[in-house]
Amino acid sequence: MNEEFSKPYFNELKSKVEEVYKEESVFPARENILNAFSLCPPDKIKVVILGQDPYHSEGQAHGLSFSVPEGTKIPPSLRNIYKEIKSDLGQMIPESGNLERWSKQGVLLLNATLTVESGLPGSHQGIGWEIFTDEVISKISSKKEYVVFILWGKFAESKSNLIDNNKHLILTTSHPSPFSAHKGFLGCKHFSKTNTYLTSHGLKEIEW
Repeated sequence: MNEEFSKPYFNELKSKVEEVYKEESVFPARENILNAFSLCPPDKIKVVILGQDPYHSEGQAHGLSFSVPEGTKIPPSLRNIYKEIKSDLGQMIPESGNLERWSKQGVLLLNATLTVESGLPGSHQGIGWEIFTDEVISKISSKKEYVVFILWGKFAESKSNLIDNNKHLILTTSHPSPFSAHKGFLGCKHFSKTNTYLTSHGLKEIEW
C-alpha cells in the first residue's frame, strides 16, 4: 500500500484532509486515520470487513470500521454484529465495542472513506479516499490468496468487482444496521463461514 502514498492523487487528498482538520471538527483523530493498517499490516490480512465511512459522533471513530474505543457505548450496527456472532457461534456478547482484537488476528477493518466531519455522515465521500481504498482492495485481491472479503450492504457489495473470486471468498448480505439487519444479515453465519474457509486453506481461524 505504501506506493499509493507517493501518487499525485494521494498528495492532493492529503492536502485537502490537512485543511479540514485545521478548520472543522473531523473524526477520527488525525493519528488514527490509518489505524486499520497499523493494527493489521498487509502481510497479516486474512479477512477484510468493509464499512462506508467513520462514525460521525464524538468519541466513536478510531480508524477501524464498525469499532469504537474501549468504554464507548456499543453502536446499533455493532450490537447486531455481536448478536449474529452469538447466534452463529454461541459466544457471549462482549461488553466492549473495541475490535482491535480482530485486527490483531488479521481482520482489516476498512472504511471506504477514512475521515468524516462531525455530525455529517458521508461528508468526505468523493474527496479521494475511495481511490485509495479501491486500490487497497484491488492490491489485496491481486497479491494475496484465500482472503475472506465481507461486504455488508449495497455500498460494500458494489466493491466486489475489485476482487478475484477465484482466489478469494466473497460474503455478501444486507447491512447490520437496525434498518436492514433483518433483510439477510441476521442469520447469515458469515463468521463460521469465514473460519471454515480459512481452516480449509490451512489458516488459523479468527477468534470472534
